[in-house]
Amino acid sequence: MNTPTTDLLYLRDFLLLECEAKIIAIHPENGRDAVTLDQTVFYPQGGGQPYDTGVIESPAAKFIVEEVRFADGVAHHFGKFSEGRFAPNETVRCLVDKDRRLFHNRIHSAGHLVDFAVAELNLGWIPGKGYHFPQGPYVEYGGNLDAADREKLKGDIERIARGAIENGKEVTARFMEKEAMASVCRFVPENIPAGKPGRVVMFGNDFGVPCGGTHVKNLSEIRGLSIRKIKQEGENIRIGYDVAS
Repeated sequence: MNTPTTDLLYLRDFLLLECEAKIIAIHPENGRDAVTLDQTVFYPQGGGQPYDTGVIESPAAKFIVEEVRFADGVAHHFGKFSEGRFAPNETVRCLVDKDRRLFHNRIHSAGHLVDFAVAELNLGWIPGKGYHFPQGPYVEYGGNLDAADREKLKGDIERIARGAIENGKEVTARFMEKEAMASVCRFVPENIPAGKPGRVVMFGNDFGVPCGGTHVKNLSEIRGLSIRKIKQEGENIRIGYDVAS
């Protein structure tokens, strides 16, 4: 018998904050309850982006979502019941904390915007991991700063980012095979499963990054981006950034 998987609705709509879903299972884990659904709008932590929080509710019960994780095709919503309890196969309503999600959207898109600027500057760095959390977000690259003027580089990245924000580039998602991603992405990681549809987040029509996270719908929503620091860490270059409050 196949284990049910969770349909991740946010993949198709960045701004979707509510949905109906059906209860698949509820089980205790480490002093909390874990709720699994047939579909969800809650983002599970991963890809450098924090999980969503919020509420899952029915007419007779209310579940406070404190954490969301994804494993083996299933999203696990961890938290506690403040009222009642769900029944198997019951239809419930998922409500994401809007302010938290929209803030994470801005931080994540800003990380991609740094990459957009690095690409525009033709620095030749290889994109690595991103940390898109409110506490000290950064992006990393394989490369070497050598004798680079870091203050000039900081200013150049901020200038390019400011122009993209002011121009209001649209942000969209495209689903495509890994083999097709090179047509719109300057770098395609090896760890994307071959032969399976993947998702690329696009800024306009000609800059894409393979990504499964949530984003703003227009770069103007970032409002402002500043570079906190640029430093060499071993074989990697780390660019710390912040978004406007």
